[in-house]
Amino acid sequence: MSEGKLIPLRRVAGRPDELSDEALLAGCASGERAALGALFDRHHAAVYRFLARVSGAVERDLDDLVQATFLEVPGAAGRYRGTARVPTWLLAVAANVARHHARAEGRRRKAHARLAEVPPGGSPRPDEAVERRQLVLRVGAALADLSYDLRVVFVMCDVEEVPGVEAARVLGVREGTLWRRLHDARRALRAALEGDRR
Repeated sequence: MSEGKLIPLRRVAGRPDELSDEALLAGCASGERAALGALFDRHHAAVYRFLARVSGAVERDLDDLVQATFLEVPGAAGRYRGTARVPTWLLAVAANVARHHARAEGRRRKAHARLAEVPPGGSPRPDEAVERRQLVLRVGAALADLSYDLRVVFVMCDVEEVPGVEAARVLGVREGTLWRRLHDARRALRAALEGDRR
């Protein structure tokens, strides 16, 4: 990434709901900053959540990874073929950014510290709150122990609920490979959580 020139990632004018995601992506491909800003406004929260779950990055790095994802969009937008929804395509771009980040770091950091901060849905008893927090920490640790490929497939399909066919397409793998990875991820998580209970 070059230094010195900042690209604003906020909408310049208009409302983000005025155009479809596909139209905004086409605008990004032609260098329209307002289109990039509108896509950012519309999807940055989902990209942030996705990166928090798959990147292994600490919280202070997540905003940088989200920005890096959207900075990749103008260059990658010309390769968008409409075979997946734009939000799913953005998750694939984010997955590539996360992979490059993990390689550059040389080590995977502990993931999902933010999951421990899940706000309670009411006023649970203290023992329920402690039990929920412990479960969230165990799930986060088990997810962090998965290989990167298994973690991405699990989060994309089971957490973000992206259809398997679409996920396979944007990740560039065969459907059979995706389903095998998802099966392996589920089995490994189940074994880790059942092992914690003993």
